[in-house]
Amino acid sequence: MTHPFAPYIQILGKGQRGSRDMTQQEAEQSMTMILNGQVEPTQLGAYLMLMRVKEETAAEMAGFAQASRQSLKVPQDFPPVDLDWASYAGKRRQLPWFILSALLLASHGSKVLMHGIGAQSADRVYTPDALAALGIASCDSFAQAAQQLQQRNFAFIPLDKMNPTLQYFIDLKETLGLRSPMHSVVRMLNPGHAPVSVMGIFHPGYDETHQSAAQLLGDNNLAVFKGEGGEAERNPDTECKVRLLLRGEMLTETWPALFGSRHMKDEKMDVSRLAALWRGEIEDEYGQAAVLSTAAIALRAMGRAASIDEAERQAADYWQRRDRHYICENLT
Repeated sequence: MTHPFAPYIQILGKGQRGSRDMTQQEAEQSMTMILNGQVEPTQLGAYLMLMRVKEETAAEMAGFAQASRQSLKVPQDFPPVDLDWASYAGKRRQLPWFILSALLLASHGSKVLMHGIGAQSADRVYTPDALAALGIASCDSFAQAAQQLQQRNFAFIPLDKMNPTLQYFIDLKETLGLRSPMHSVVRMLNPGHAPVSVMGIFHPGYDETHQSAAQLLGDNNLAVFKGEGGEAERNPDTECKVRLLLRGEMLTETWPALFGSRHMKDEKMDVSRLAALWRGEIEDEYGQAAVLSTAAIALRAMGRAASIDEAERQAADYWQRRDRHYICENLT
């Protein structure tokens, strides 16, 4: 008897003439079976790699995200979240300045829920380690995340604490040698059901796919762009194309470069510089520009600013008025 999951592999694997894209419903159904453990290991590998070669459509990504969101066990009394922030890439050329962007917004009253992964590669700095250097612990559960949101308007919850199965799919990259669609899907989890999401991509074209998938899901407010290292962090050295959803309407804005020449790679990647910049103990023109311009993109997505210039001015004002004791209170 044919395995119930086999038809989905057949859709993808019947060759150039026989294969086709899945519908959003088919993508959701197949991913639900995967998340429920209703597939064989050989089927899972074949499915993920066929999708990797083909590359997922917006409808497929929306279906995958829908099933993945439904797999999360988020308490019904979880507090409202203003901004969802995905962090799954890690940084290797510049420090994760975007963390200060998120904390800047949180320090001015926005509740920010960040989710992502821990160390996957020795040559990258990942969000949990950078947060630890700021005196902020990652959350072990949604209950702890809710508590941190109430206390400081910010929380980070790792993927493996939200859903270990999704983390397993990310870890399969070491076995398969290639990323799978799950590396894109986890960016769209939005576990706190925030009305606004910010995410960065690395591979060309995925910004448009994320934008279209979010619209199919009914996510009305979004900013997605090619971020530094693949994180949701604007590189101020280069022009940045930001794809937006504002109240459900698709827009694309080009944010101009802030510097005339590129900055050198940060060879030391000393995460203590994050706290030092926040406190005003050091100057770093690249770091500060990355913090403010990334916060500005988030403000634009949140509908707090009607233009690029207004968003950048508001971010600069937030920075000038920041509470330097908001973070790092336990550091010496």
